[in-house]
Order: sequence, then structure tokens, then C-alpha cells
Amino acid sequence: MYTIREMSVADYHGAFSLWSGTDGMGIGESDSEENIARFLARNPGHSYVCEHQGAIVGTVLCGHDGRRGFLYHVAVSDAHRGQGIAKMLLSNALDSLAQIGITKCHLMVLKTNRLGAAFWEYNGWERREDIFIYSKSIKS
Repeated sequence: MYTIREMSVADYHGAFSLWSGTDGMGIGESDSEENIARFLARNPGHSYVCEHQGAIVGTVLCGHDGRRGFLYHVAVSDAHRGQGIAKMLLSNALDSLAQIGITKCHLMVLKTNRLGAAFWEYNGWERREDIFIYSKSIKS
């Protein structure tokens, strides 16, 4: 019924459609097709999609900096939630990190995304209160 497989740039439009329709998902210019293609090329074997009847119904972007893993755009369509899809996607992503010796993974959740925060806490992820994230746009 559901197929989990490695994400490719060919999945971009279906994935972007899912992200755009997911409450609490932060989408920005860094999510262009070109940037997602660069991310996937830099982090092969770590990002996954879930398909149902040819449509992308779940995603996880996963990468690392050589010592810590990072998750982005973990999403499951409303119609397919409660089927364990997010857990399957996360299992694949986290296993792929463990296979290369990455022992810790981080993710970011918008403060307004209460459903997302509840999901992560329910699944054993620790919310950090001791760090700040700073961002700056870099224009060339």
C-alpha cells in the first residue's frame, strides 16, 4: 500500500506540493528545486519519500555536517496520518545516519507548530531550551 524509497530530484514537485499544504511547515527560497537538488546531491542516501498510488504522501529531508544529522521537511499528508508513515521515514533516515557513524540528530520546529512539537516530544525527541538559532540571508 505504501512504498518508502530514497528521494530524488524527480520527486521535487510532488514533495513541494505536500510541503506547501502542510500546516506548520516553513517554506522559503531555500526550498527551490535547484537548492533541493543540491541538498540531495550533497547528502545521498539520507532523504526519503513515501508513495501511495503514485503520489508522494510523506517526506523527510535528511543530511549531516560530518558529525551531526539534521532533519528538514518531515511531512505526511493529512489523509495518510496515523499509518506510521512518519516513523518509517524517520527510521530510514536515522538508520542511514547511524550507518556512517552519525550519533546525534537535530531538527527545527516553528514555535507556532504545536502539532509538530507534540509529535516530536511524543516520539522521544528532546526540546532544547538552551540554544538560540540565528539566521542571515546571504546574497551574492
